Amino acid sequence: MIRKYEIILNPEAGKGNGIKTVPIIREFMESHTLTYRMHLTERPGHAIDIAAGLCLDPETAVIAAGGDGTCNEVVNGLMAGGKSPQPTAGKEQTESIPLFGVLPIGRGNDFSFGADLPQSLHESLELFLAPKVRPFDIGLAAGGDYPEGRYFVNGIGVGFDTIVGLEAAKMRHIHGAAGYALGALKTLIVYPPPPTLEISYNSKSVTENPVLVSIMNGRRMGGAFYMAPNSIQDDGLLNICMTRHGGRGVLLKTMLHYTRGTQDTLSNTITDTAKAISLKCIKGGMAVHADGETICTSGKELTVSCIRHAILLLGKTGETV
Repeated sequence: MIRKYEIILNPEAGKGNGIKTVPIIREFMESHTLTYRMHLTERPGHAIDIAAGLCLDPETAVIAAGGDGTCNEVVNGLMAGGKSPQPTAGKEQTESIPLFGVLPIGRGNDFSFGADLPQSLHESLELFLAPKVRPFDIGLAAGGDYPEGRYFVNGIGVGFDTIVGLEAAKMRHIHGAAGYALGALKTLIVYPPPPTLEISYNSKSVTENPVLVSIMNGRRMGGAFYMAPNSIQDDGLLNICMTRHGGRGVLLKTMLHYTRGTQDTLSNTITDTAKAISLKCIKGGMAVHADGETICTSGKELTVSCIRHAILLLGKTGETV
């Protein structure tokens, strides 16, 4: 049974609208006499520190209230520092898998969408009344500015979509999928030649000049682009999708296929699954993001692996707790 909720809320989520959800969440928790603590983040990376400092037990769920970046930070904190309480005298210490949930109040909420979680705040809160949990994989990316590794829940982007994300973040008045789409169109116009990469997985190695590489645990990025529409998030495998460089017209048509999740029908796109993938830059440098957070802008090597059943996800299906 979940007896306590630790809610880590990003007040800047949803272009600053996150703070408006605080009284709604408090009213729901208190009207249903649910035990909780609310933690408001104050800076980038703060959710990592908060989650890492929590003393966890099998009856405590940690909830990320925000967008994909908040989910990313909370899971990184749980994996890096979340601890089970000290055992009482005469009892053996047992490690517990973190219980993790989401209140989707960000712009894109790609992770919660791909994990088949409710997309409204009210429906997400309703899950607390009859909670169910299921095992869920996460990924680990090591390289760039994070040689020790950075965990991710949704996906890694290399190249095109990283630059698109940086462009979309500059837009003050256009949010979500629309901002990502406009960023993609701008990037198509000014995109520089892609790096040459040696990509190794499943005991094979290919050398390509991909305009983008996506390594997904989830299914969608940018609010509208289905990088891995058939991803299964508890099978111990990551989905890899690579599109070769080509003319702008070809890339525009390919981008439209990504909005439908049909890019695996294209000759310029490779899709596969793997437990681990390594990328080595032979020429140029890699721009990489994890769940929208920059890993590097000109990296040389990256190793990405799947950690099976690393967390228990609070959702609509699974084992009742």
